[in-house]
Amino acid sequence: MPESVYKVVELVGTSSESWEKAATAAIERAAKSLRDLRGAEVAQLDLQIEDGKVKAYRAKVRVSFKFEGK
Repeated sequence: MPESVYKVVELVGTSSESWEKAATAAIERAAKSLRDLRGAEVAQLDLQIEDGKVKAYRAKVRVSFKFEGK
């Protein structure tokens, strides 16, 4: 079996509705410019607060994809 190498990038997705939608936004955006996505890990969840209310949910996501560089 040939060896594989994967690159990991860290992205932050945001949503006004939920952490799940924030993480999904990050993955869906990554899929538009990165090929061969392999896995993702939610590294951190936080909130943006304004005037005492939640303005946005933020999910920091580590996404891996197959590295094809030389």
